[in-house]
Amino acid sequence: MSIHIVADKDQVADTVLLPGDPLRARHIAQTYFTDVVQYNEIRGMYGYTGYWNGNRVSVQGTGMGMPSFSIYAQELIDTFGAKRLVRIGTCGTMSPSLNLKDILIAQGADSDGGMNPSRFGSYQFAPTASFNLLERAYQKAKSLGLSYAVGNVFTSDQFYDIHGEQKKKIAQSLGTMAVDMETSELYTLAHMKGIEALTLLTVSDSLLSGEQIPSIDRQNTFNAMVELALHTLFK
Repeated sequence: MSIHIVADKDQVADTVLLPGDPLRARHIAQTYFTDVVQYNEIRGMYGYTGYWNGNRVSVQGTGMGMPSFSIYAQELIDTFGAKRLVRIGTCGTMSPSLNLKDILIAQGADSDGGMNPSRFGSYQFAPTASFNLLERAYQKAKSLGLSYAVGNVFTSDQFYDIHGEQKKKIAQSLGTMAVDMETSELYTLAHMKGIEALTLLTVSDSLLSGEQIPSIDRQNTFNAMVELALHTLFK
């Protein structure tokens, strides 16, 4: 039973894009999809299904943070049979080689969260992307001439963290390139449930300089990431 996504099972495609912001889900559906059907509006977390270049695809808002993300991802997998999930979101760079507006193709996720220790105890699982999607995104980003990097992301459990500076230094010392709040959970669920998953992140701000992408520029930059996701999923 799905509590937070209320739809008929056949209304959701087996390939789903996952922005955190439900308004971005609506923007994606209106901008890129044809024959769009809205299948969910519970809690204002919009979900849509349509077609892109003849390929059936859904987009579902997930909210912020691993607990919220996990609810929607698990319901999509367990109730609606989703087989490929691609998170499309934003991140803060902590690497000099990853600049504002660049796209990070996340190969793995560090985390300070409590969800995996609760699941696995002392076993320290390393959440990673599905290689098939990772490799295709890398090749497609190259062919499209995008500014991108492939590397690890730190999935934080707290946006406002009193130990944030200390954790940033540890992450930087290990070569981790950016911070988000969802990828570790996506990659963990994908391995647990035998599906494919990938995270693509647009760099919206810098933890090094304090710079942020101006609001007027964010949509076009975000669109480049959406297009990369769609071209990755559907050759």
